[in-house]
Amino acid sequence: MPESFSTEDINAVYKAIAQRRDVRHFIPGPVDEALLARLLTAAHHAPSVGMMQPWRFIRIRRQELRDAIYRMVDEERQRTADALGERGNEFMRLKVEGIRECGELLVVALMDRREPHIFGRRTLPEMDLASVSCAIQNMWLASRAEGLGMGWVSLFDPERLAQLLGIPPGGKPVAILCLGHVERFYPKPMLELEGWAQSRRLDELVSEDGWKDADDY
Repeated sequence: MPESFSTEDINAVYKAIAQRRDVRHFIPGPVDEALLARLLTAAHHAPSVGMMQPWRFIRIRRQELRDAIYRMVDEERQRTADALGERGNEFMRLKVEGIRECGELLVVALMDRREPHIFGRRTLPEMDLASVSCAIQNMWLASRAEGLGMGWVSLFDPERLAQLLGIPPGGKPVAILCLGHVERFYPKPMLELEGWAQSRRLDELVSEDGWKDADDY
């Protein structure tokens, strides 16, 4: 018989899922090394298409490197605001990253030399990115369970960041992760609290036997 979980264990899993947040506000202070190791181990336990394990984690330790990444993200933030047109000023008022305040900064990248790994990727090559996303989500949920906040920053030019970090051709950075201590967790997703967007109801996104546009519900 497979191992069963207690009701308390089951509730804890659903609680972490429901209370996970994309965090942008941190209390400065280091993350315990043993705790960081547990979180990275949780990420490494993620499912991986064809067992390719495409995730690579780069821990940013040098302050000058953190500063360079912050400048890169800030430049892209302005470009994003310009692309948003009339919502640009509203976007610039949002706090979209916590690079300077977080205790740990990590860059997650796709590995190079992924071409031989066609098991599960022959018709859906983006399954390498799906696998990395599962690893990040594992780390996010484990962080929430440990009382740490985590934020996923995607405002950067992947080619510039790859050059900055010496990522080889074929590799690609896909996420900057801010990890650290927080005063509190947002009661709802921050973008919802700030009025940027509203979450869709689940029943708007589930259909039977074929596609149904969410706007038709």
